[in-house]
Amino acid sequence: MQEFQKAPEPTFYFIGVTTGQSSIMKVFPKWAQALGIKAVIKGIDFPVHAPAEDYRKTADFIKNDPQSVGALVTTHKIDFYNACRDIFDYIDPYAQKLSEVSCLSKQDGLFRAHAKDPISSGLALKSFVPKSFWSDHGGEVLLLGAGGSSLAMSMYFSQNPGSGDTVNDLPKRITIANRSEPRLATAKTALAGCMKEIEFRFVHSPSPVDNDQLVASLPPYSLVVNATGLGKDAPGSPVTDAVNYPKNCLVWEINYRGDLVFMRQALSQSSQKNLLVEDGWVYFIHGWTQVIQEVFHINIDEKKLAQLSSIAKQ
Repeated sequence: MQEFQKAPEPTFYFIGVTTGQSSIMKVFPKWAQALGIKAVIKGIDFPVHAPAEDYRKTADFIKNDPQSVGALVTTHKIDFYNACRDIFDYIDPYAQKLSEVSCLSKQDGLFRAHAKDPISSGLALKSFVPKSFWSDHGGEVLLLGAGGSSLAMSMYFSQNPGSGDTVNDLPKRITIANRSEPRLATAKTALAGCMKEIEFRFVHSPSPVDNDQLVASLPPYSLVVNATGLGKDAPGSPVTDAVNYPKNCLVWEINYRGDLVFMRQALSQSSQKNLLVEDGWVYFIHGWTQVIQEVFHINIDEKKLAQLSSIAKQ
């Protein structure tokens, strides 16, 4: 179990699996200087699906330590929320709906839980999905994995009609595929009551071969997303090398670091199938800046966001 000592200075935490490998550990100090933030960053690593008591001890420490200002949570978003719900003094609407937490902050004496992914994933999607893409071509969305990222993207689509040029610029169907059935059931419950214009389908897909079949069954101009964590938190890909993409699809690897097998598989077909293959860099930028704004109570405008992105690439 993680042992904590009182922070000697304002400290912002990154709760994940292999936080030391993330570029944010080197980038955050530069961002802090550019934003006028006086705080250091510290990683807290847990294995996937760690014991609930580990999450609770972490939340309790951050809540009660004066110099611990907040945290970004990745990979453990759903498990952390389920373990610590009663510790939070405030839970934002997205976190309540999705039963996940990606940001911990403090304000007015309250320990606050937020789910920022519907915002950050939406901003990332807007950066590469062409306007009117869905209304022009009638494609679908296939989300591989039923964790927090997939729920957040589903929430973004279901609550943001008119994100393109037309009011009805929405995918006609979103399929969430996962290798375990309990997580699928959780996703179905979380997304109950979402926009009726979109058909939601929840598919038990226990192997990469099963995912290959789902990809091949998509119409052209669809979006396929690796939201499984494979490639970053664990080795491998949710599809096999034999995966056969329909033409003109968008393929999104939401990770930006690690052995991105899924991305390489798509790139090998990109010319032949006219695929647009995107990594997770823009998602990374928006994910972190949304949390930083909440934790440090600042506003990051588009000009400052561009500056931070440039700093991160150096």
